[in-house]
Amino acid sequence: MRKILLLIVVLSVSFQIRAAYLLIPMDQGQPDHLKAYGIAYWILQQEVEVDWLLNYRGGSFMCKYHDLIEQECVIRGVGYEIIADAQSTAILLEISDPQVNMDAVKLHKAPKIAVYSPKNKQPWDDAVTLVLTYAEIPYDVVYDEEVMEMKLPLYDWLHLHHEDFTGQFGKFWARYRNAEWYKEDVKANEAIARKLGFNKVSECKLAVAKQIRDFTAGGGYLFSMCSAPDSYDVALAAEGVDICDVMFDGDPADPNAQQKLDYSKCFAFTDFTISTNPFEYEISSIDINPGQRRISPDSDYFTLFEFSAKWDPVPTMLCQDHTQVIKGFMGQTTAFRKQFVKPNVLIMGENKSLDEARYIHGEYGKGMWTFFAGHDPEDYQHFVGDPPTDLNLHPNSPGYRLILNNVLFPAAKKKKQKT
Repeated sequence: MRKILLLIVVLSVSFQIRAAYLLIPMDQGQPDHLKAYGIAYWILQQEVEVDWLLNYRGGSFMCKYHDLIEQECVIRGVGYEIIADAQSTAILLEISDPQVNMDAVKLHKAPKIAVYSPKNKQPWDDAVTLVLTYAEIPYDVVYDEEVMEMKLPLYDWLHLHHEDFTGQFGKFWARYRNAEWYKEDVKANEAIARKLGFNKVSECKLAVAKQIRDFTAGGGYLFSMCSAPDSYDVALAAEGVDICDVMFDGDPADPNAQQKLDYSKCFAFTDFTISTNPFEYEISSIDINPGQRRISPDSDYFTLFEFSAKWDPVPTMLCQDHTQVIKGFMGQTTAFRKQFVKPNVLIMGENKSLDEARYIHGEYGKGMWTFFAGHDPEDYQHFVGDPPTDLNLHPNSPGYRLILNNVLFPAAKKKKQKT
């Protein structure tokens, strides 16, 4: 009888140890960092809360154990550890120590994701849709029509990628005006503008930009990469001013356009100079032209700032990674000149030697925005027509992790402001 009771106790303890908590480490030992974010998102979809352990083993995730979660980790190839109640309590106790730069943030609801992208085929990929697909995080595609139909409030998070909100079609005219994809893109955008009641694509894009601004002001989370960050701010600053030359909208640009810019309307940038030259592959002076950077691909890196996890949880979440040094990568907008970044904007990643910001963040109204320079974190110089990056070859990409930090952080429960 005593042996039976002892066996029952042992089995009970064994079950409790197994059934307590599941830890998904995000340090160097994680075989697939990117799919780990997808697992965290999937757990939230099952209405199970997740603890994001900021600065603990690379920003690990922890939740109550369930065999279905373990099975999903196995299926997706994500590393995990099963730990007992006592171990999870010890981790949280270690994290809560005021002497250590760690914190635990509760994720409670899977954010609804939208990607602003045209319906017609583009001759380039989008890093965000690539990584969302790889991580198996669902998203909806929206474009001008959906935005103007006021559908953005249905979403928590909106991504803008390789887009030109100034109506100059990416400044591709000089090189690609005879290419079929370029002519199709112009035709498609002009058709949408007419359908929505605008005479010019630039007018349509400005209206869309203002809707995105209102989405953010109302509490939305905006994430933007490549040409979208600076073209978005330029469009807002140029409201009511014609900055498009004749080949873009049928009439010449206002010769006094530069003097008429209103930088107070911009999210991130100020005092920049716009480029109205149709032969220049630049929208403004915000971007550091690749030809002026004087740095080789092998030595092109930027560094993430370290923030206080307990006092600055948002930038800490956005900078979770297994390394603080990230490989640089180019894009139509490769880097932001620091001299044009507004003083109230938080720089989260920089190349100090080149005086350039790569990863910036700020608040607008009740919402937040993050701008990330460059096109593809695992393709140093992505050209028009190049094949998309195969993320099966880059499951531990530190640069792509920054994108997924932004996808996940709207799920965090808001904390009361510390005083």
